Amino acid sequence: MTGSVPRPLAAVLDGSTPPGVLPWPAERSVAEALAAAEDAGWRGMTLDLDGVTGKEAFMDRCARALRLPDWFGRNWDALADCLTDLSWCPTDRGRLLVVTGWQGYATAAPEDWSVVEGILADAVGYWRDTATGLAVIMVRCRARQGA
Repeated sequence: MTGSVPRPLAAVLDGSTPPGVLPWPAERSVAEALAAAEDAGWRGMTLDLDGVTGKEAFMDRCARALRLPDWFGRNWDALADCLTDLSWCPTDRGRLLVVTGWQGYATAAPEDWSVVEGILADAVGYWRDTATGLAVIMVRCRARQGA
């Protein structure tokens, strides 16, 4: 199942390491991470931020890509609420969020990106000691999307 993925992710998926925010090698396909998550009983989601340079576009991308609930208010507090109340995203084991293409947004809006990083870290921490954790993969460069 997870033998082919990098050890940090494999350890999270098998429960030997608490979930966290993890890097992902650029030469690896994100599909590998998502397949490993599915094999481990985790729910995988991808948030591709390629082309996003502002908060409004970021919120729209989150709403669509993550299929956030109708009550998502497209602001920082609402995003934090959605990521700490994951009743809209049921799973038996855990959730893996793969974030790609984020560098352009981080460069264009560094203060906003700092808020995003904090929200993600807080959400991971919130779910860390539960049976259905949340792990986030930050793809550092342009990773291959396919298998």
